[in-house]
Amino acid sequence: MVKPKDDDFQKSPPPTTPPFYGQPPPPKSPPPTTPPLYGQPPPPSPPQNYSQPPATGVPVQHGNLSGQWSTGLCDCFDDIPNCCLTCWCPCITFGRVAEIVDRGSTSCGASGALYTLIAWVTGCACIYSCLYREKMRKLYMLEGDTCNDCLLHCFCESCALCQEHRELQNRGFDMALGWHGNAERQNQGVTMAPFVQGGMNR
Repeated sequence: MVKPKDDDFQKSPPPTTPPFYGQPPPPKSPPPTTPPLYGQPPPPSPPQNYSQPPATGVPVQHGNLSGQWSTGLCDCFDDIPNCCLTCWCPCITFGRVAEIVDRGSTSCGASGALYTLIAWVTGCACIYSCLYREKMRKLYMLEGDTCNDCLLHCFCESCALCQEHRELQNRGFDMALGWHGNAERQNQGVTMAPFVQGGMNR
Protein backbone atom coordinates (compact mmCIF):
# COMPACT_ATOMS: atom_id res chain seq x y z
CA MET A 1 0.00 0.00 0.00
CA VAL A 2 1.40 3.38 -1.14
CA LYS A 3 1.38 6.03 1.48
CA PRO A 4 0.19 9.41 0.16
CA LYS A 5 2.68 12.17 0.25
CA ASP A 6 2.18 15.37 2.21
CA ASP A 7 2.42 17.44 -1.03
CA ASP A 8 -0.71 15.75 -2.38
CA PHE A 9 -2.75 17.13 0.48
CA GLN A 10 -1.29 20.62 0.13
CA LYS A 11 -2.20 20.88 -3.56
CA SER A 12 -5.88 20.09 -3.09
CA PRO A 13 -8.06 23.28 -2.84
CA PRO A 14 -9.63 24.02 0.52
CA PRO A 15 -13.29 23.14 0.80
CA THR A 16 -15.72 25.96 0.14
CA THR A 17 -18.49 26.72 2.55
CA PRO A 18 -21.88 27.21 0.87
CA PRO A 19 -23.47 30.61 1.59
CA PHE A 20 -26.14 30.79 4.20
CA TYR A 21 -29.71 30.97 2.93
CA GLY A 22 -30.64 34.56 2.09
CA GLN A 23 -27.04 35.77 2.13
CA PRO A 24 -25.45 37.25 -1.02
CA PRO A 25 -22.74 35.18 -2.66
CA PRO A 26 -19.17 36.20 -1.97
CA PRO A 27 -17.75 38.78 -4.38
CA LYS A 28 -15.88 37.46 -7.37
CA SER A 29 -12.34 38.56 -7.90
CA PRO A 30 -11.77 40.51 -11.15
CA PRO A 31 -10.26 38.55 -14.02
CA PRO A 32 -6.54 39.03 -14.41
CA THR A 33 -5.49 41.56 -16.99
CA THR A 34 -3.05 40.53 -19.65
CA PRO A 35 -0.27 43.07 -20.21
CA PRO A 36 0.25 44.12 -23.84
CA LEU A 37 2.86 42.18 -25.73
CA TYR A 38 6.21 43.81 -26.22
CA GLY A 39 6.27 45.92 -29.38
CA GLN A 40 2.47 45.89 -29.82
CA PRO A 41 0.53 49.19 -29.96
CA PRO A 42 -1.71 49.99 -26.99
CA PRO A 43 -5.46 49.35 -27.40
CA PRO A 44 -7.36 52.21 -29.03
CA SER A 45 -9.01 54.68 -26.70
CA PRO A 46 -12.72 55.49 -27.15
CA PRO A 47 -13.41 58.44 -29.45
CA GLN A 48 -13.95 61.80 -27.79
CA ASN A 49 -16.15 64.62 -28.98
CA TYR A 50 -14.20 67.85 -29.26
CA SER A 51 -16.89 69.79 -31.07
CA GLN A 52 -17.75 73.16 -29.61
CA PRO A 53 -21.06 74.99 -29.82
CA PRO A 54 -21.19 77.55 -32.62
CA ALA A 55 -20.70 81.18 -31.73
CA THR A 56 -23.81 83.28 -31.54
CA GLY A 57 -24.40 86.20 -33.86
CA VAL A 58 -24.23 84.36 -37.19
CA PRO A 59 -26.49 81.76 -38.74
CA VAL A 60 -25.65 78.15 -38.00
CA GLN A 61 -24.65 76.29 -41.13
CA HIS A 62 -25.28 72.66 -41.89
CA GLY A 63 -24.02 70.39 -44.58
CA ASN A 64 -20.71 70.02 -46.31
CA LEU A 65 -17.86 72.30 -45.43
CA SER A 66 -16.78 72.98 -48.97
CA GLY A 67 -17.47 72.05 -52.57
CA GLN A 68 -20.28 72.73 -54.97
CA TRP A 69 -22.61 75.70 -54.90
CA SER A 70 -26.05 74.86 -53.60
CA THR A 71 -27.69 76.00 -56.86
CA GLY A 72 -26.49 76.31 -60.43
CA LEU A 73 -25.71 79.48 -62.32
CA CYS A 74 -28.86 79.20 -64.45
CA ASP A 75 -31.25 78.31 -61.61
CA CYS A 76 -32.52 81.89 -61.42
CA PHE A 77 -36.16 80.80 -61.48
CA ASP A 78 -35.69 78.99 -58.18
CA ASP A 79 -36.19 82.46 -56.67
CA ILE A 80 -38.32 84.43 -59.10
CA PRO A 81 -38.74 87.57 -56.93
CA ASN A 82 -34.98 87.96 -56.61
CA CYS A 83 -34.54 87.17 -60.29
CA CYS A 84 -36.82 90.06 -61.21
CA LEU A 85 -35.18 92.37 -58.66
CA THR A 86 -31.72 91.59 -60.02
CA CYS A 87 -32.79 92.19 -63.62
CA TRP A 88 -34.23 95.62 -62.83
CA CYS A 89 -32.08 96.75 -59.87
CA PRO A 90 -28.89 94.68 -59.68
CA CYS A 91 -27.43 97.21 -57.27
CA ILE A 92 -29.83 96.01 -54.54
CA THR A 93 -28.93 92.35 -54.93
CA PHE A 94 -25.25 93.20 -55.02
CA GLY A 95 -25.55 95.43 -51.94
CA ARG A 96 -27.20 92.63 -49.96
CA VAL A 97 -24.54 90.14 -50.98
CA ALA A 98 -21.70 92.55 -50.23
CA GLU A 99 -23.01 93.35 -46.73
CA ILE A 100 -23.16 89.66 -45.78
CA VAL A 101 -19.78 88.83 -47.33
CA ASP A 102 -18.17 91.80 -45.56
CA ARG A 103 -19.85 90.70 -42.30
CA GLY A 104 -21.50 94.05 -41.76
CA SER A 105 -18.40 96.21 -42.26
CA THR A 106 -20.15 97.76 -45.28
CA SER A 107 -23.85 98.43 -45.64
CA CYS A 108 -26.16 97.34 -48.40
CA GLY A 109 -26.85 100.97 -49.31
CA ALA A 110 -23.20 102.00 -49.53
CA SER A 111 -22.20 98.97 -51.59
CA GLY A 112 -25.20 99.33 -53.88
CA ALA A 113 -24.51 103.03 -54.41
CA LEU A 114 -20.87 102.38 -55.27
CA TYR A 115 -21.95 99.63 -57.67
CA THR A 116 -24.33 102.05 -59.39
CA LEU A 117 -21.66 104.78 -59.59
CA ILE A 118 -19.13 102.42 -61.19
CA ALA A 119 -21.77 101.20 -63.64
CA TRP A 120 -22.70 104.78 -64.58
CA VAL A 121 -19.11 106.00 -64.97
CA THR A 122 -17.46 102.98 -66.58
CA GLY A 123 -20.34 100.76 -67.64
CA CYS A 124 -18.45 97.83 -66.09
CA ALA A 125 -19.82 97.31 -62.60
CA CYS A 126 -18.93 93.65 -63.06
CA ILE A 127 -15.31 94.57 -62.31
CA TYR A 128 -16.42 95.44 -58.78
CA SER A 129 -18.95 92.65 -58.25
CA CYS A 130 -16.58 89.85 -59.34
CA LEU A 131 -14.30 90.76 -56.42
CA TYR A 132 -17.10 89.89 -54.01
CA ARG A 133 -17.74 86.58 -55.71
CA GLU A 134 -14.10 85.73 -55.07
CA LYS A 135 -14.41 86.85 -51.44
CA MET A 136 -17.52 84.76 -50.97
CA ARG A 137 -15.96 81.73 -52.63
CA LYS A 138 -12.94 81.84 -50.33
CA LEU A 139 -15.08 82.53 -47.28
CA TYR A 140 -17.23 79.43 -47.81
CA MET A 141 -14.58 77.33 -49.61
CA LEU A 142 -16.59 77.05 -52.81
CA GLU A 143 -15.22 75.80 -56.07
CA GLY A 144 -14.00 78.20 -58.73
CA ASP A 145 -11.13 80.52 -59.49
CA THR A 146 -10.49 84.20 -60.11
CA CYS A 147 -10.60 83.90 -63.89
CA ASN A 148 -13.95 82.10 -63.76
CA ASP A 149 -15.32 84.76 -61.41
CA CYS A 150 -14.43 87.54 -63.84
CA LEU A 151 -15.90 85.74 -66.84
CA LEU A 152 -19.16 84.95 -65.07
CA HIS A 153 -19.68 88.53 -63.96
CA CYS A 154 -18.65 90.02 -67.30
CA PHE A 155 -20.94 87.86 -69.42
CA CYS A 156 -23.62 86.67 -66.93
CA GLU A 157 -23.74 89.44 -64.33
CA SER A 158 -27.39 88.97 -63.39
CA CYS A 159 -27.14 85.18 -63.18
CA ALA A 160 -23.99 85.39 -61.05
CA LEU A 161 -25.58 87.85 -58.61
CA CYS A 162 -28.72 85.72 -58.33
CA GLN A 163 -26.65 82.62 -57.63
CA GLU A 164 -24.67 84.36 -54.89
CA HIS A 165 -27.88 85.68 -53.36
CA ARG A 166 -29.46 82.19 -53.35
CA GLU A 167 -26.33 80.66 -51.86
CA LEU A 168 -26.40 82.98 -48.87
CA GLN A 169 -30.11 82.35 -48.43
CA ASN A 170 -29.51 78.60 -48.44
CA ARG A 171 -26.86 79.10 -45.80
CA GLY A 172 -29.47 80.53 -43.45
CA PHE A 173 -29.32 84.27 -44.07
CA ASP A 174 -32.40 86.43 -44.46
CA MET A 175 -31.04 88.73 -47.13
CA ALA A 176 -33.57 91.47 -46.44
CA LEU A 177 -32.30 91.84 -42.85
CA GLY A 178 -28.63 92.34 -43.63
CA TRP A 179 -25.73 91.13 -41.52
CA HIS A 180 -26.65 92.91 -38.30
CA GLY A 181 -30.30 91.91 -38.57
CA ASN A 182 -29.32 88.27 -38.96
CA ALA A 183 -26.92 88.52 -36.02
CA GLU A 184 -29.65 90.02 -33.82
CA ARG A 185 -32.12 87.35 -34.86
CA GLN A 186 -29.60 84.61 -34.09
CA ASN A 187 -28.85 86.08 -30.66
CA GLN A 188 -32.56 86.08 -29.91
CA GLY A 189 -32.62 82.32 -30.44
CA VAL A 190 -34.34 82.19 -33.80
CA THR A 191 -33.36 79.02 -35.67
CA MET A 192 -31.75 79.71 -38.99
CA ALA A 193 -32.69 77.79 -42.10
CA PRO A 194 -30.43 74.84 -42.88
CA PHE A 195 -27.72 75.39 -45.41
CA VAL A 196 -27.33 73.14 -48.38
CA GLN A 197 -23.72 73.17 -48.89
CA GLY A 198 -21.54 72.96 -51.04
CA GLY A 199 -21.84 76.17 -52.35
CA MET A 200 -22.11 78.08 -55.43
CA ASN A 201 -20.12 78.06 -58.57
CA ARG A 202 -18.26 81.04 -59.56
